[in-house]
Amino acid sequence: MTQANLILYIIKLVLGGISAFFAIVLWSRTRDAAWMSMVAGTVINYTGTVYDMLIDFGVVFTTDIELFSIPLTTLLFTVVPPLFFIIAFILMIHRTR
Repeated sequence: MTQANLILYIIKLVLGGISAFFAIVLWSRTRDAAWMSMVAGTVINYTGTVYDMLIDFGVVFTTDIELFSIPLTTLLFTVVPPLFFIIAFILMIHRTR
């Protein structure tokens, strides 16, 4: 791993950690479905970043279960956060009408 990659991981971990922290604080203060979806997407996105870092450092190995030649856990951490964001945006649009 190069020094540039390490610096990028540190930036992703710090900024992602801050956003996940504030998302969890918001989670405890709101019960709105749209905001809960945004919070879930943010937290799962940060979890995916940590998971990718652990794979790159060799701490965790990917599962043998693959879908379209992509490890299932990697695919889930890539697909699920945008799905939560899409749900949140749809709920916000529906609420404003």
